Amino acid sequence: MSVNLANWIAENKIDEVECIVPDINGVQRGKVLPAKKFLSSVSDKSLRIPGSVFICTIDGHYPEDIEDIWDKDPDKILIADPDTICIAPGFKSPTAFVIADAYNGDGTEVELAPRAILKKVLGLYAAKGWKPIIAPEVEFYLVSQNVDPDFPLLPPTGSSGRAETASQPYGLEAMNEYEDIIDHIYDDCELMGLDIDTMIHEMGAAQLEVNFLHGDPLKLADQVFLFKRVVRAVAKQHGVYATFMANPMAGQPGSAMHIHQSVVDAETGKNLFSNANGKDSAMFRSYIAGLVKFMPQISPLWAPNVNSFRRMRPDSAAPINVQWGEDNRSCGFRVPISDKHNRRVENRLPGADSNPYLAMAASLVCGYIGMVDRMVPAKAITGSAYNRARTLPRTLEAALDRFSACKPVRNLLGEDFFEIFYAVKDYELFNYQSVVSSWEREHLLLRV
Repeated sequence: MSVNLANWIAENKIDEVECIVPDINGVQRGKVLPAKKFLSSVSDKSLRIPGSVFICTIDGHYPEDIEDIWDKDPDKILIADPDTICIAPGFKSPTAFVIADAYNGDGTEVELAPRAILKKVLGLYAAKGWKPIIAPEVEFYLVSQNVDPDFPLLPPTGSSGRAETASQPYGLEAMNEYEDIIDHIYDDCELMGLDIDTMIHEMGAAQLEVNFLHGDPLKLADQVFLFKRVVRAVAKQHGVYATFMANPMAGQPGSAMHIHQSVVDAETGKNLFSNANGKDSAMFRSYIAGLVKFMPQISPLWAPNVNSFRRMRPDSAAPINVQWGEDNRSCGFRVPISDKHNRRVENRLPGADSNPYLAMAASLVCGYIGMVDRMVPAKAITGSAYNRARTLPRTLEAALDRFSACKPVRNLLGEDFFEIFYAVKDYELFNYQSVVSSWEREHLLLRV
């Protein structure tokens, strides 16, 4: 049963509403309205936004030569999803967040929108009588405020007055260094109704990880999307930055968004990844086979930035290939030890910098193809996957070369989406390659 927006706004005495849409990079865009204006726009469907917001690059530009695919000028109609409305913490005036879907003038949903892409994939599952369940784990760094991008990032000073210099995985005293920030994050998440479970200290200096409770993929994508906003805001209130960059600091491990996933029967709730005897089902093996085959081909959907590929290095707690194994964290796909009701696979490929809607859609659509085509994976491995050949691309440029040729996923997610996503990423890559780095100045300036 959907939330009644007018009643909810009245009960919570909301003055303003931020109506938010995720763009292709997962950046929050939208409009801020007085509560009364927002409700009237809901009633008469008058809230509009330029279609160009969905094709904006991470550096604020628009790719060229896509007019034959996408007319970015006509306004799109924003329709708020009432089930996403929540208190927006940290504002002087009582404010709410609500996530909106975008529609064309003919009443059809804008298929390019990342939220629509994920809903399309969930529709494929629903048509089969299947329901995917996911649980994301999101890592991020706290860093000292950095106002000049030419300077490297540094760990922040903790409550002891010192900054971390060594790895402290699962360190409780290390977490206590940032107790005020962590408590603040928990408080804001509770106020917003975000279903976060546990938080741990990860391997990097001032690197934290939060686990979300398992549930519906769209709901969890919405929560990760809003969680990033909250964490960045809380960090700034405490005089530091929070970053979800895949690899923000040299010499430190990267930040991932691991996605635990299973598939249940939509009517009975039975886990389709297990047989009655508790062993792996054929569907489970086929799901993994789909991940193994197609995830490397569509890596820009889960590793979308030039920085994303710095994370995937040998012995770095990030995968370099798509091997799979039981309780093996060196693999791209880990099967946690579990009973038959909780049989699942953990996709360890996506970075924390990925758009949660697209990363989840990518993982689910690959598994879907595997199940539909009854694919069979190679044998699970034992031992370190870092001893096996690298099969993941090393750069965004190499990743984009594979991306366009992945016809099975391209056919399901949409030709126009693939073309525009490629154009956005290719434009970002061009701009990145136009910048002369400090490494080049350091080592080439006076030596070549």
